Amino acid sequence: MRTLTDTAFLFPGQGAQHTGMLRELAAEHPEVRETFDAASSILGKDLLALALDGPEEALNLTVNTQPVMLAAGVSVWKIWRRLSDAAPAAAAGHSFGEYTALVCAGSIAFEDAVAVAARRGELMQEAVAEGRGAMAAIIGLKSRQVVELCAAPGGGQVVEAVNFNAPAQTVIAGHKAAVEQAMARAKAQGARKCVALPVSVPAHSSLMRDAAREFSAFLEGVEIRPPAVKILHNVDAMPRTIPGDIFQALSEQLYNPVQWVSTIERMSEDGVARFVELGPGQVLSNLVRRINRRAECHAINSPATLQQALAAFG
Repeated sequence: MRTLTDTAFLFPGQGAQHTGMLRELAAEHPEVRETFDAASSILGKDLLALALDGPEEALNLTVNTQPVMLAAGVSVWKIWRRLSDAAPAAAAGHSFGEYTALVCAGSIAFEDAVAVAARRGELMQEAVAEGRGAMAAIIGLKSRQVVELCAAPGGGQVVEAVNFNAPAQTVIAGHKAAVEQAMARAKAQGARKCVALPVSVPAHSSLMRDAAREFSAFLEGVEIRPPAVKILHNVDAMPRTIPGDIFQALSEQLYNPVQWVSTIERMSEDGVARFVELGPGQVLSNLVRRINRRAECHAINSPATLQQALAAFG
């Protein structure tokens, strides 16, 4: 394998899923069906049918979204490995995408990650009843402004800044009513747009602390190995090689903000100039461009975009 010292691979998480995702890749590359079938056999549900045909309401349930996104990202990685000898110098995943990155770096076995995805999703779903939690993207305000508007009194309900995605895009999460109130305050302060996200739980908020305790106990039974590629973790944009440290970062990630701006800035400072997103959509590529306007971005989500990336990297 050739290590591309100026390149990082990125893996999307919840919010990037959509009905019909990777349909064209699945038709041309067996890795997609093989990877989804392997995950489906573990969980006893047809994840590829869910990804391709929905229904959307079921796809957006956290307990389903996380294993679907894992299979999607890993399958694209497998296609890349078959067709290219190029490997990145670093990698990162957004939110749940961090697990996909660790699988592709050899730190967690795919089968173990499928079980982790299912249990993590169950615990998150159970922590806040469906319909009571929410997440929303605030676009057009600085992150500091979003943090401050979340601090306004909320009648005992929680709303917090949980994803620092770009300089002018911050995701908030918490109780649904509190999130809606914060969206209204953001609009009043001049936010360009406030978008409710297709996520069924308030991920990365303090409402996930109880789920994190149970999840940590489950995660203790999973073998974690040092990654073959440098992985920057969401909680602090720092790499880890010791399994115990990776375990701690994954546990804390559940109820701490995703530091995506810091992650991309750290990679850029380390010499990364090209970013390749593997999985449905191009959410992360769009965010990278807002953080580092000089970055070269490729989003592999179709046969056409795959060929473009292969041509770019030789």
